[in-house]
Amino acid sequence: MTTRRRPFLALLAALVTAALVGLGVWQLERRAWKLDLIARVEARIHAAPIAFPWRGGDPKDLEYTRVRVTGTFDHDRETLVQALTARGAGFWVLTPLRTADGTMLVNRGFVPEDRRDPKSRAAGQVAGPIPVTGLVRLSEPGGGFLRSNDPAADRWYSRDVAAIAAAKGLGRVAAQFVDADATPNPGGYPIGGLTVVAFRNTHLVYALTWFALAGLAAFGTWLFWRGERRA
Repeated sequence: MTTRRRPFLALLAALVTAALVGLGVWQLERRAWKLDLIARVEARIHAAPIAFPWRGGDPKDLEYTRVRVTGTFDHDRETLVQALTARGAGFWVLTPLRTADGTMLVNRGFVPEDRRDPKSRAAGQVAGPIPVTGLVRLSEPGGGFLRSNDPAADRWYSRDVAAIAAAKGLGRVAAQFVDADATPNPGGYPIGGLTVVAFRNTHLVYALTWFALAGLAAFGTWLFWRGERRA
């Protein structure tokens, strides 16, 4: 190999190694961020419920916050959203809750296919003011995996607050919805408290992978230079 090409190859090898190390460091930073997020969410989930803050703030700042709201359910405008849970396939029951401060959607919980008709769970269609405790969740616009919501046909694959509010003529509603806790409903349905809180955290594996590749790149560069010197 010509002498003129050696510096170029050395620089290229150094850049590749530095880039791989940089990716490893970035994954470690992402891991620290994810661990902090998990800790904050765990603290919110187990904290005492607070009154839902109706005014101001970023909706994302309230995600997984435990809140308590009191209002009257508008059962005539409930929405069924397809769900797959630990109890099997069925539907989430999203019902508007009319409060003194405004309207919000409450995911009252899960019902199986044979309970999709409100008449089959009439005892659970509670009337009058009722307190609701649960976790604030962010809207899920669009639909599910490879399936788009179809408001015209009343087919829902995600809990899209804005689209459901528009389809049901609810007017202005809170940007988030609330997942009701496991407080039993009369008659046993809907079944609340099925919120799954899980965060994928594989950043350490990715970081070690990038660092290993950086080590291999550096080792390969060293072998190359050793061979060149012998030659």
